[in-house]
Amino acid sequence: MNLNLPEIKVGSVSVSTTNNRGFTPEEVAQRCTDKLLNIADSTPPAIRDQAIAYKKSMEAVIALYMKEAIKTDRTTVYNAIKDAGQPKLAEYIRKM
Repeated sequence: MNLNLPEIKVGSVSVSTTNNRGFTPEEVAQRCTDKLLNIADSTPPAIRDQAIAYKKSMEAVIALYMKEAIKTDRTTVYNAIKDAGQPKLAEYIRKM
């Protein structure tokens, strides 16, 4: 039975890994902007240059806010561990 259903494209899959560490905020920001912005090869050069500059600017802003989120989360974890009676462990977390 031939249903003649239209072809549906679901996108592409990519895998990123690190060795003995997590991703840096800059690496995650780059992955984020790669998902948010796609610059076609057929884009006129002037527009392409502007789009690339905008994408790099977005990466920097995303990385900055990710770093702030990490600091804030560490403060929350530090306080929770300290309040649980583990000040030495809390200090290790704060120094990360």
